[in-house]
Amino acid sequence: MENVFIIHNRLLVSIAAMSILFIGNAVAQDLGNAGSIPRLDSVEPDLQVPSISDMKPAPGRRVFVFDTNKKENGLYHCLYLPKDWNPSHKYPLLVEFGGNQHNGKLGDVSTGLPEDCSLGFGLSAGVGCIWVSLPCVDHSGTKVTKTWWGDPPNYNPQPTIDYCLKTIDSICEQYGADRSRIILCGFSRGAIACNYLGLQDEEISKIWKGFFVYSHYDGVRKWPFTQSESGNAVSRLARLNGRKQFVCDEDLAGLKRTESLISQAVSDGSITYASTGFQNHSDKWILRPCPARDQAREWLAKVLQDTAPQ
Repeated sequence: MENVFIIHNRLLVSIAAMSILFIGNAVAQDLGNAGSIPRLDSVEPDLQVPSISDMKPAPGRRVFVFDTNKKENGLYHCLYLPKDWNPSHKYPLLVEFGGNQHNGKLGDVSTGLPEDCSLGFGLSAGVGCIWVSLPCVDHSGTKVTKTWWGDPPNYNPQPTIDYCLKTIDSICEQYGADRSRIILCGFSRGAIACNYLGLQDEEISKIWKGFFVYSHYDGVRKWPFTQSESGNAVSRLARLNGRKQFVCDEDLAGLKRTESLISQAVSDGSITYASTGFQNHSDKWILRPCPARDQAREWLAKVLQDTAPQ
């Protein structure tokens, strides 16, 4: 059944080829002219993230999973099993970190909570991949943080990394996630987390097959947490070791700065760059038909089919 996802994406190849050309032209035309870039409300979504419940995991259902099965613990993640899920099969796993809590100037809202994530569902359309939205965790390891990870002033990332690794192990063991096909996804804070957390050390960096990074990038600017400077970020990026990243942004100038940073450590063509084609700082673009989503789905299908050793 997992071939459903691959076949679905192969059908998009011809569309994606035209999409890449469209994106390239859009970047050239709209650089420095954000007013000509459409807003999200100009395109109707064709996907809706499933409502979330306290029910048991099941195909096509998104559920809360509380740490130690106690809601009062305060720590949880959100698990989605694809519509075609079968306990006897193995499935790719999309692991996602969301953005900081914020209210944007275009009406974009992020709660900073795992249930607010969208990238994994938009990439898979709910078929062929298990999707988990992870929390960023406070220093005590018992609460979800809506801004960054750990606690100020040091913003210790280790409790978030520990929870991430534990959750991935659980999903692989209980629901058939394939350890050789795990993709790390993130929006805004989560985009920074793809490298800052996902490439933090050798233990966690080795588990990823690829990375989907939307809006912001580790090291492009200095943030409140320790070792956020570009030099530290380039050192983390060295752990990428040839694996693929899809890097996209609504800010074309920001995308160019990101490319400049990445070029200091990566020169093997493993990075794909794209503009979302929307002004909004929101991961809800992935729920709308657009060239960037076509390109992202084609990228994901290719990464998941790649049998080269990591």
